[in-house]
Amino acid sequence: MSGGASTDMVALIVFILFFGVTIVAGSTVSRWRGRLSSNKAPEKAVQADGHGAEDWGLGGRQFGAWITWFLVGGDFYTAYTVIAVPALVYAVGAYGFFALPYTIIVYPFIFVVMPRLWDIAHKAGLGTAADIVRARFGSRTLELAIATSGLVAVMPYIALQLIGIRTVIEALGLPGDVPLVVAFVSLAAYTWFGGLHAPALTAFIKDIMIYIAVIAAVTVIPLHLGGYGHMFEAMNTTLPPPDGEHVLKPAQMAPYATLALSSALAAFLYPHTLTGILAAKSADTIRQNAVYLPIYTIVLGLIAMLGFMAHVAGVDTHSSSLVVPLLFQKIFPSWFVGFAFAAIAVGALVPAAVMAIGAANLLTHNILPSRYDTVNGARIAGLVVKLGALFCVLFLNAQFAIDLQLLGGVIILQTFPALIMGLFKIRYSSVGMLAGWVIGTLVGLGLCWMDGLKPVHAVPLGGDAPTLISTGLIALIVNLLVVGVVTLAGQLAAGRSGSAAVTK
Repeated sequence: MSGGASTDMVALIVFILFFGVTIVAGSTVSRWRGRLSSNKAPEKAVQADGHGAEDWGLGGRQFGAWITWFLVGGDFYTAYTVIAVPALVYAVGAYGFFALPYTIIVYPFIFVVMPRLWDIAHKAGLGTAADIVRARFGSRTLELAIATSGLVAVMPYIALQLIGIRTVIEALGLPGDVPLVVAFVSLAAYTWFGGLHAPALTAFIKDIMIYIAVIAAVTVIPLHLGGYGHMFEAMNTTLPPPDGEHVLKPAQMAPYATLALSSALAAFLYPHTLTGILAAKSADTIRQNAVYLPIYTIVLGLIAMLGFMAHVAGVDTHSSSLVVPLLFQKIFPSWFVGFAFAAIAVGALVPAAVMAIGAANLLTHNILPSRYDTVNGARIAGLVVKLGALFCVLFLNAQFAIDLQLLGGVIILQTFPALIMGLFKIRYSSVGMLAGWVIGTLVGLGLCWMDGLKPVHAVPLGGDAPTLISTGLIALIVNLLVVGVVTLAGQLAAGRSGSAAVTK
């Protein structure tokens, strides 16, 4: 079975019901917030009704621990989780589980670093990574560089969400380009009218739906396949381990580890994840979320196993993105298929909206003139970003859907020195940061282009064959070296100038 199958009307009706209700609820949230606010305090009605760029783009910086937990989790666990990770596991086996250690590594990073970033942003009224970098280094050029990286990096990530929505609509049997059109229009309307309040509200709906679908999948599907024991025995035949002691081939170990590390370092540099952090009402809210967010990692591990289950269930497809939809169609009745597909689509819609809003904030705050820093300016900017993501879907020929996210990671990692190292007391020069960003970005994009958009590059480290290393990590190391060398050279030059002045 593949995309383009006959339409299942029951599944389609259930899908439209749940997906449509979510879009309507998110698109109208700012209007009913405005009515409630106007009844309480007329002077706050303008802000609550969405007529403020900060309210549209950062939710007024008022989200507490509960909403932030759903919002950050909602924009962190996306179609990447539900479509791309199982697809990679289906195609390559245990190697696809690199997403689990990366989500474990990232939470201590959030706990230590993100409250500090929030504190800086809150005190100075900053709304983006580029704002924070400009405040730290006083360089308009470096600000533009960081904003451009965030803008470009998030487009392939939004493209991955569009692919997630398109995939389930294709599986329902809608023909041709209709699934992609529906995916784009629904995202555009949802974001335009709702702003950040839309995903903040519907993240609750999304997570409940995802949990129901996942719990059903990891209980019903193994029972249908004869139990977990039988399923893993069958997997040893379908995707046999390389030997009796390891589940990864020797050549997969280095890319597995480096992709996990580079993904963890990149995860909260993206505009959407940082937007969820900056929208929190306090630094303690962020720390609380860093403690509880690992619950999502458990869900991710269960979802990844759907790739194994698809093999045992006999799912056969040349499009790895269709693995999960085809598995659900094979096991569940039509009404639950429609519900599960709606959960997947909403699971892509919510983070895609936050991504578009985060990118729009970069455009209006840091790239365009200040007169565009309005609600309508942000809405138009968000639409432009979504169009860019649409072009990524149409023209980036990545082998796996997950590669789109990893390619974005190569770009966004180059903001790590300026944004994170800029928090330390060591004085790195803005010239060094800019030089590192330029060279790191060129190296990363150049290697990706040479490798056919694959996120790993072969490095000769000795042995019989080159070692595959995360391209983003290679580019980041180059970036850091350049930052260190240029900063040190500048300090030495300044020291010599100072000495010469004293001598004279």
